[in-house]
Amino acid sequence: MAQTKQTAVKDNRKRVLLVDDHAVVRFGIAQLINRQTDLVVCGEEEDASKALTAIETLKPDLVIADISLKDSSGLELMRNIKASHSGLPVLVVSAHDENIYAEIAFRAGALGYLMKQSALEQIPTAIRRVLAGNIYVSDAMAARMLQQQVRGQTNINESPVKSLSDRELEVFQLLGRWKKTKEIAAELHLSVKTVEYYREQIKKKLNLKGASELTQYATSWVERETPT
Repeated sequence: MAQTKQTAVKDNRKRVLLVDDHAVVRFGIAQLINRQTDLVVCGEEEDASKALTAIETLKPDLVIADISLKDSSGLELMRNIKASHSGLPVLVVSAHDENIYAEIAFRAGALGYLMKQSALEQIPTAIRRVLAGNIYVSDAMAARMLQQQVRGQTNINESPVKSLSDRELEVFQLLGRWKKTKEIAAELHLSVKTVEYYREQIKKKLNLKGASELTQYATSWVERETPT
C-alpha cells in the first residue's frame, strides 16, 4: 500500500514586524496588512529593545516603526537596525511631521516615511516599494526634497528646528517633555556633559538666551508638533 506524503504549503508572503506604542494603531495596520495576499504581520512590539529581540527571532522582511516608542526612540531603533541588520528595510509610519522627521529618519536608516494622517490604504503600496529597495514618501515631500536638492537650499519659511542635528532634535524633544539633563542622558545613552553640550548648541541655533527660554520653546513646540 502506497504511503501518503504530506507536503507543507510554503508561505511566500513577506513578513512585517510592527513597532508602535499604541495597540489600537498596531491592530489597524495589522488588519490592513493581513488582508493582502503577499504580506503578513509576523509580530508586534511597543519599544526598541523588544523590537531588536523580535528581529533576531522572527526574521521579518520589513519593519514598520513609529518615531516615538514606549520609553525609547524609533530613530535609535533605526540606527541599531542599520548597524546590525543592514539589509532589513524600515518603513516609518508616524504622526510626526514629515517636513521635520522624514529626512532625519532616512539618515537613521529608513527607506520610507508615511504619516498616519494619510490614508492607511497607502501602507501596502509603501511596503512593496520599500521591499523593492526604493524610497517612499508623499508626493509633497518628494517635491520638497527634489527642490532642495536642485536649488541647494531650504525654504526660508521652514521651522528653525529643521536646523538641528538628529541628536539635537532628540534632546530638544525630551526637553519639551520636561525631562531633566540626567534623564535625557540615561534615555539616549549619553553622558551628562554631552547632553549639556547639545543644549548649548540648540540654544545657539534657535537664538535662545537661557535654560528657561529653551525649555519654554521646546515645550511649546512639542505640544504643537508632537501627537498625544
